[in-house]
Amino acid sequence: MIARALAAAALAFAGLTCQAQSWAWDDGTVPFVVSPEEVVDRMLRIADIGPADYVIDLGSGDGRIVIGAARRGARALGIDIDPSLVERARNNAASAGVAERATFVAQDLFDTDLSKASVITMYLLPEVNLKLRPKLLSLAPGTRIVSHDWNMGDWEPDETIELRTPEKPVGLGGKSRVHLWIIPADARGRWVAELPEHGGRWEFDIGQQYQSVTVRATVGGGRDLTVRGTRLRGAEVKMVITGLVGGKPWNQFFRGTISGDRMAGEVLVSDGDQQRTIPWTATRRK
Repeated sequence: MIARALAAAALAFAGLTCQAQSWAWDDGTVPFVVSPEEVVDRMLRIADIGPADYVIDLGSGDGRIVIGAARRGARALGIDIDPSLVERARNNAASAGVAERATFVAQDLFDTDLSKASVITMYLLPEVNLKLRPKLLSLAPGTRIVSHDWNMGDWEPDETIELRTPEKPVGLGGKSRVHLWIIPADARGRWVAELPEHGGRWEFDIGQQYQSVTVRATVGGGRDLTVRGTRLRGAEVKMVITGLVGGKPWNQFFRGTISGDRMAGEVLVSDGDQQRTIPWTATRRK
């Protein structure tokens, strides 16, 4: 954690600024540290927030992230433990003309129900992020998590951008990082698919840590193929697999969506001269 002396100095500096985004102690109290508007804009952009979203900002401070999300047509909720900041945020939302879509509540962020959110934003310390991590990983696949500066330990982001922010009083040496995580579906296990027109029986043995997956692919009753690339992004899985199918070398690009114990999508099959697309489904065998 940042030394208390540094954080106290940041708090004093923040008192000279009119607006700020919330920080957090490990005991749940919330000092007040500025979050530049450019960072707020990048956070909203990397999450691709739109009218269909419900955004929860943990440590909402003066409400700027919630207000920015509401301006993009989303419904948004700000959580802050300081009632005076909640009142300020409500006034700011009213002044911005988005009070109908921007709500603020004074409560402990750890007591907040996050299950309805499609996007969660935060500017907290690493220890607080780690404490939140199990709760975040239990959310619906595809939920987007955006953090200003601080990471989630060994759970690597799906995307990170860095920008210079010389006006920021504390943090990463005049820079800000914006991290995006997309809650992954559970892809672990042995999956079986039948493609009569291309190899017959396919099996995928998938291991998983967060959104990182390893895949062993076999076809036709046991022939191992080479898995050249994989990606799990929310509920969407992609696999590039090459090798002999029916005695001939092929390249297969599987793309599908996981829903419970079912995976469904299309596979693009190519031999270099011709290609075709075949629908496929797989079920998880327990």
